[in-house]
Amino acid sequence: MALLHRATLRPTKLELLTTWLPGRPWYEGPTGVEVVSRGAYRLDDPAGEVGIETILVTAADGPVHQVPLTYRAAPLDDADEWLVGTLEHSVLGRRWVYEACADPVYAAALTHAVLSGAGQAEQYFEVDGRREVRPPAVTIDVDGGSGPVPEVGAVQRVVDEDDTLIVTDTVELVVVRRPVAGASGTRGATLRGAWDGQPTSVPLAYVRVR
Repeated sequence: MALLHRATLRPTKLELLTTWLPGRPWYEGPTGVEVVSRGAYRLDDPAGEVGIETILVTAADGPVHQVPLTYRAAPLDDADEWLVGTLEHSVLGRRWVYEACADPVYAAALTHAVLSGAGQAEQYFEVDGRREVRPPAVTIDVDGGSGPVPEVGAVQRVVDEDDTLIVTDTVELVVVRRPVAGASGTRGATLRGAWDGQPTSVPLAYVRVR
C-alpha cells in the first residue's frame, strides 16, 4: 500500500518533467511546453523507504509518455545521470527524484507487480487515524503473471531507446514509453493499463525471466 501525504511540492513533479523530458531519446513532442498528467499509478517498496510512481504525461498535442519515477530521502549511489531533480516536500523534506528505470527498487517492484499478478499499490491518506483510500487514476491489469517471482538484484544495464530495456541478473524488463492501443507482442508477462482518454487497456511494461 502507498501512503500519500497532503503536501506542497516545490518544484512540482510536472515542473521537473517539463524541463527534463525533452532531453530523453524516446520523447516525441514540443519543447518549452508544460506537461500535463493523464494519470498515475504506484508500486510497493516492501521496505517502505522509496516512493515509486509512474506518471502518464502529454505536452500540447503530443503523444502520451510513460515516466516511472522513484522518490528517495538521499541520493542513489552512482546514479547522477538518472537524476530528474530534487524537490522540497512540505512533510517529508528534500526528495531526490530519479528516472526509475535505473533504480533497483523499481526493477524489483515492477517484477513483483507483474509476475505475482499483484498490479499497482492501493493509495491512501491517513485522516484522523483512519485510512481514506484514493481511487486509482489508472486501471491496471496483468497478463501472464501469477508465477514464481525471482529475487531481483542490481540493475546491470539500461538501454534507453523508443522503449526502455532494464537488465538485471534474473529478469529483463521493458517499459513502454509511448503506450498506444493496438500494440501487441510476446515479450513476456505484461502490465496493462487504461486511463481517462484511453479507455481500452494498453501494454505498459513487460517482464521476462532470464
